[in-house]
Amino acid sequence: MQKKSSFVLVLVGLLIIASMLLTACQPAPAPAPTAVPAEPVVEEPTAVPEPTKAPEPTEEPAEPEVGSAEHPIKVLFVPSTDANVIVSGGQIMADALEEATGYKYEVSVPTSYAATIEEMCASPTDTIGFIPGLGYVLANKLCGVDAAFKAVRYGSSVYWAEIIVKRDSGLNELADLAGKKWGYGDIGSTSGYLVPLAMFKDAGIETGEKVATGGHPQTVKAVYNGEVDFGTVFYTPPSVPEGVDKWEEGKYPDIPEDLISECQVTEDKKAIKCAGYKVNDARANIREEAPDVIEKVKILTVSPSIPNDTLSFSPEFPADVREKLSAALVEFAKTEEWKESIGKQDFYAWDGIAETNDAEFDFVRIMIEAAGITLESLGE
Repeated sequence: MQKKSSFVLVLVGLLIIASMLLTACQPAPAPAPTAVPAEPVVEEPTAVPEPTKAPEPTEEPAEPEVGSAEHPIKVLFVPSTDANVIVSGGQIMADALEEATGYKYEVSVPTSYAATIEEMCASPTDTIGFIPGLGYVLANKLCGVDAAFKAVRYGSSVYWAEIIVKRDSGLNELADLAGKKWGYGDIGSTSGYLVPLAMFKDAGIETGEKVATGGHPQTVKAVYNGEVDFGTVFYTPPSVPEGVDKWEEGKYPDIPEDLISECQVTEDKKAIKCAGYKVNDARANIREEAPDVIEKVKILTVSPSIPNDTLSFSPEFPADVREKLSAALVEFAKTEEWKESIGKQDFYAWDGIAETNDAEFDFVRIMIEAAGITLESLGE
C-alpha cells in the first residue's frame, strides 16, 4: 500500500513537471497591436453668409407735368368784385387758353388779397395770378413772384384810387374825413385800401372806424346806403363825348355836375351814360340795383396814378410753359371772348394787356416803405 501511494505521488509530480515544461515551450503571446492614430478630421469651414444687400432704391413716381390733367395750372383772381362773375368769366378764359395751349387750368378766387399772394408763394411751380401792383410788389418781395403783363383799361396802363361820399354828406375835402367811418373792400387792395392809407398818413388824417366790405361794389353800396361815411375804390376816368378833351390828372374827376341829372343805365344794362359821358369807375358796378348811384354818390378826390393790375407768374413757373401761355394770352386779348371774360365791365374791365417788368413798380415799393405796409399788416 505504501509503495502504491509513493508511486502515485511520483506520478503526480512528473505530470506537474511535464506541464510546466510544456508551458515554457509555447511561444510568447503576440503583443497587442498598437492602435494606429486616427487621421485628423478636417472640418469643412462653416459657410460665411453673404452680406445682406441693401434694397434697390425705389424710384419716386415722376411729378405730373405742369398743365396736365393731374397737375393743372392754377389761375388766381383777387376778390375785387363779385366772385361769381370772376369765376364764370375766368372759366371762359381758361377754356380758351386750354384750346390754344393744350394745358389744363383751375380757376379760383381766394378769400382775400393776402390769401392770393400766399397761395402763389405756396405753389411756386404752377400758378398765375391777376394781382394789383401793390400786391405784386409784396409777392415779389416775399417769394420772387414775377410780373409779365399789366392791364390796359380805356387805353391806359395806369389807374387811380377814388374816395367817394354821398352828395349830401357835407364832406368836400380830404381833411373832412378825420374821424369818419371808412368803408373799403379789402386791406390788400391797392386802390381800395393801401393807396388811400398812404394818402391819409401823408396828410396826417386819422380816420374813424374801419369797415371791410368785401369788394369795390360792396363799398359803393355801403356809401350809397349810408352805412359808412366814405369809401375808397378804384377810379377810371369817364369816357367823354367826341370833341371833349380826355380827363387828365389834376382836373375834376367826376361827371360834370350839370349833367348828373341825365345819368341813366343804358337799355342793354351794360353801362351808365350821362349825355355822352360814360361812367367807368367803381360806381358803375352797382348800376342795376342802384341806377341813381351817380346822383347819390360823388367822387371827393382821386389819388396819384398807380400801375394797372398785373398778370404775374409764381417764382418757379416752367419757362417753356410760361412762354406758350403768354403767347396765347396775347392772342386771347384780341378776341370777342375776352370781352366776356376779364374784359367785362363787371369783371376787371381789362381792354387788353401790355408787357411789363419789375422796374415799373419801383415807385410802389417807395410807397409801401413810406406807409410801413407788409404782408403781415394786411391781416391786421
